[in-house]
Amino acid sequence: MPTLITPADAGYDDARRVWNARFDRRPAAIARCVDVAEVQGALEFARQRSWPVAVRSGGHDYAGHSVCDDGLVIDLSGMNVVDVDAVRQIARVRPGARWADVDAATQAFGLATTGGTVSTVGVAGYILGGGTGHLVRKYGLGLDNLVGAEVVTANGEVLRADEREHADLFWALRGGSGNFGIVTAFELRLHPLGTQVLAGQILHRLADAPAVLRAWRNFMADAPDEVQCYAFFFRIPPVPAFPESLHNEVALDLVVTYAGDLVAGERVLAPLRALGTPVLDTTAPAPYVALQGAFDAGMVAGNRWYSRAHYLRELNDAAIETIVSRSATLPGEFTLVYLEPFGGAVARVPPDATAFPHREAPMAIHIFPGWIDRAEDTRIMEWTQTFHEALRPQATGGTYVNLLAGDEQDRPRAAYGANYERLSELKRRYDPDNRFRSNHNISPAIE
Repeated sequence: MPTLITPADAGYDDARRVWNARFDRRPAAIARCVDVAEVQGALEFARQRSWPVAVRSGGHDYAGHSVCDDGLVIDLSGMNVVDVDAVRQIARVRPGARWADVDAATQAFGLATTGGTVSTVGVAGYILGGGTGHLVRKYGLGLDNLVGAEVVTANGEVLRADEREHADLFWALRGGSGNFGIVTAFELRLHPLGTQVLAGQILHRLADAPAVLRAWRNFMADAPDEVQCYAFFFRIPPVPAFPESLHNEVALDLVVTYAGDLVAGERVLAPLRALGTPVLDTTAPAPYVALQGAFDAGMVAGNRWYSRAHYLRELNDAAIETIVSRSATLPGEFTLVYLEPFGGAVARVPPDATAFPHREAPMAIHIFPGWIDRAEDTRIMEWTQTFHEALRPQATGGTYVNLLAGDEQDRPRAAYGANYERLSELKRRYDPDNRFRSNHNISPAIE
């Protein structure tokens, strides 16, 4: 059996605390697991008591699904081993690992796979829901690099899921989030990236943002797969990395990566760096692990977080006007709004090849406020909802399951689109009693 922590134990409050401080729940117990047998034991312990189950891997969680009231939290954060087979270019990753763990292990061999843009993001939830990042246009989504998984199902059975064994479950795991079982090992395809990329931030004043975004949109439409460039709106913090005259202003930050030959990258990125009149340009060769951890300080545990996201049909001028005008009033100390381009390797996978269907969208927008004061909850969350609604005319109607907030339990169908019915049938097969429901839930199909 795993180590159990209950409300009577001194470490209970620390053990139940999650990344997003908006969620302050009190489980009946937390089961800290270190191996597969303990995961099986924890599931059986909860089943015998008819307790609900929440599964925690130790990373980020906008929706609060990694903790529950009056049930069992199965805590996998202690299962954080990463083993790299450099010859086969495969990493076997346990579910408690974060991207810092994976990047450190794989970069020792000059290898990498698509990972989160913050190194404290957990591998498990990231891969199971989709997985975007600096390498997504070159190597595909995180889930596109999943080649096999070890899964503990709702009845406690341990299965191997890949293209040959339990291929239907493997299909569902690649985008279906935590609905189908507890993944206790991920096998991820690695790529020979090297240890350096060309990367940096190109900072523009808000007044220049409409013109820069139009040019950025056109640049990214024809960019090679090696290029990824996020367009961030944020309030410039009062730190030496940014010009003092801009502190506390809202600005547009183009966060660019060229994952390829550095000399070729300088040539390809030259037009992007020449856009407008940037007030800061840090683009230079940099260690990949430094890029992966560059934004950790803005996504710390213990803040209050919320989320809304769209896939956009296009970034037309009306969308740009809405995004710039709404971003001018960013609330909260850690609030970000960003545009994320796709295309490249993502778009070359058919929408029904995995459970993740949003292959044709050219880009997404994520509105995610971060703040500290509980008294600001209503104001900031309403600002987010209003912003999100204003972009609905340019949106596809789909959304990304990893970015859904806890008050969007009505949106799994939007997350899965035409793949939802197949997922529902597989849910009935692998979890007919819906034991794994502390998630953006896919209901089991009715016989």
